[in-house]
Amino acid sequence: MKRLSTLLLLTLYIYNMYAQERIIILNEGMWQSDNGRISYFENGAIVSNQWFRDRNSSKIGDTPNDIIQVNEGLIAIAVNWSNIVQFIRPDGTAVAATEDIPNNRRLCSDGRYVYVTSYGHECETIYGTVYFTKGFVAKIDLSNFKVVATCEVGYEPEGIALYDGRLFIANTGGYAEQEGDHEFETTVSVVNAATMTLEKNIDTHIPNLYGEMSQCGRFLCINSPGDYYETPACGLIFDCRKALEGTDCFVRFNLPATYNTATTDGRFFVIGSAFSYITGENVFASFTIDPSTFIRTKGQAGLEHTMPGTMAADFANMSQPYGIYVNPYTGYIYGTDAGSFEGAGDLYQWSPQGQLLGKHRVYINPGHFLAIAPEDWASGVETIDHSSLTIDHCVFDLQGRRFNGDGRLKPGTVYVKDGRKTLRLR
Repeated sequence: MKRLSTLLLLTLYIYNMYAQERIIILNEGMWQSDNGRISYFENGAIVSNQWFRDRNSSKIGDTPNDIIQVNEGLIAIAVNWSNIVQFIRPDGTAVAATEDIPNNRRLCSDGRYVYVTSYGHECETIYGTVYFTKGFVAKIDLSNFKVVATCEVGYEPEGIALYDGRLFIANTGGYAEQEGDHEFETTVSVVNAATMTLEKNIDTHIPNLYGEMSQCGRFLCINSPGDYYETPACGLIFDCRKALEGTDCFVRFNLPATYNTATTDGRFFVIGSAFSYITGENVFASFTIDPSTFIRTKGQAGLEHTMPGTMAADFANMSQPYGIYVNPYTGYIYGTDAGSFEGAGDLYQWSPQGQLLGKHRVYINPGHFLAIAPEDWASGVETIDHSSLTIDHCVFDLQGRRFNGDGRLKPGTVYVKDGRKTLRLR
């Protein structure tokens, strides 16, 4: 009877944990229309499609295009065309805004600093204005929300990730045709996060590393839309550890990776479209990648043309797939359809097994997601790990941030791996 009661309590606890889904969705709105919005989804329903306005009686701004959890009490949002990085609490209340990074793009954080990529050519720091020929990365000190350091990288830098004290930045050169003074970029820049100095540029020989860049431990999934003419869209798996060791560190796959996300079991879910101005065709693909296998076999294994349940068919039936995300706390999966790009889009929710659970109307161009931890997330432990765990794949802290580097977890650490909370004893 005691064993049955314990099992029942554990079942109820897991059910309640998985039932509490809290997701923030960034709706980009229409560029230069100042109509970006934030939607808030909780436990199977959209609570609000103007969540930021509800909490703060003001707009979020023009084209919000990235969101990250900084620490337990702080979230950062890059609002591209408003030229601000907005900081909010998990309840949506605005805390501060950094206004000195024009044309900001993507974010990452170590909990003390936030790092931001920018297409701009100047940045106001606490030491004065800094000017750049190309794009740059800015470092925001969370003690005062001021830019304290910068580093020039490639033209129009996009995705950014942190691993072992280094920033990895995917450069695009996306303004090549408009500005005419440079070509598409083909490099990933490696920047020392402590000193904000460029250590090296790694040439992938793949142009225009633009759009979503997901991280799973040491691995990155990077997209290239090509040049939309002769050079086709493709993607690559990038190994940050090998990049620091100076060995071959990336493998290409000839499928578009426009939108991608890390899963809770160390893989990437990928959806993509390859558009050609020559043919006018837009070819859609969806698949999964095990990055460790893909790197180890040099692309001979690890890529599967499958997704769980009905996901592949559901994405294929969308008008314009616009995003994909896995809740790191629960494994529930989300995707969005932008429709016409001018009207309200839709949010889809799937179970961890890929069963479609619902479709919800959001706002214009919903493309970016962040899960908020369930309220009782730190109150229980599901398993106890006595092994010597080396962080190599997707391991998260209780704020949903991926651990970076190869150090061992400290005793007493509660972490998340494969959708489970685990206590490190020794």
